[in-house]
Amino acid sequence: MTAAPARASIVDLSPDDLAGRLDEALTVYVRAMGYPPGTVRQRRPMWVEHSRRPGWHAVGAFGPDRSLWGIAYGYPGARGQWWFEEVRRGLLGAGAPGRDLAATVLEEYFELTELHVRPDVQGDGVGEALARRLLAHPGDRHVLLSTPEAEQPTRAWSLYRRLGFRDVLRHHRFTSDPRPFAVLGRELPLDPPGRPVPPADRDGAVPWGRA
Repeated sequence: MTAAPARASIVDLSPDDLAGRLDEALTVYVRAMGYPPGTVRQRRPMWVEHSRRPGWHAVGAFGPDRSLWGIAYGYPGARGQWWFEEVRRGLLGAGAPGRDLAATVLEEYFELTELHVRPDVQGDGVGEALARRLLAHPGDRHVLLSTPEAEQPTRAWSLYRRLGFRDVLRHHRFTSDPRPFAVLGRELPLDPPGRPVPPADRDGAVPWGRA
């Protein structure tokens, strides 16, 4: 059983479960990311389409009142998917090291597409519980995700580093967002809670492949 905060229940979600709470889930996403409310309407068709992809899996965190506190989902990445092609473009543009990574990390990976926690319940272990429950299922060799770059460590960055995610591509510009993003990854399964993470470089980066 996945460890969860005392006040939250972490459960698997089917596509129908997500459909029944789609606006609530998208509202968590919008609030966590700081996007305008109209983003809920814009993102709705994409989330529905994602839920129909082979290997899609989702988990939710529910409070005592059964309101949705957090949502996470993902699916196996594949050539032709938008995120795959965007990351491949960035890696191929990063010279020989990037080309080498593109030939390895973009094979047999699980894309952690979304992981969001309602701002008023952040910092209580909900995000880590969601990640551990979600990533206990994939049979892929490793997991990749993208997250906005930050001058100061955010809760998301602290979570990913604590879970052992390392740098695959930094300061990447996706065509849909003007902000720079980092692409992070690690092997699966996740390490047990409390295991030390690899040491960081001087600038805080932990390169892919570091033992």
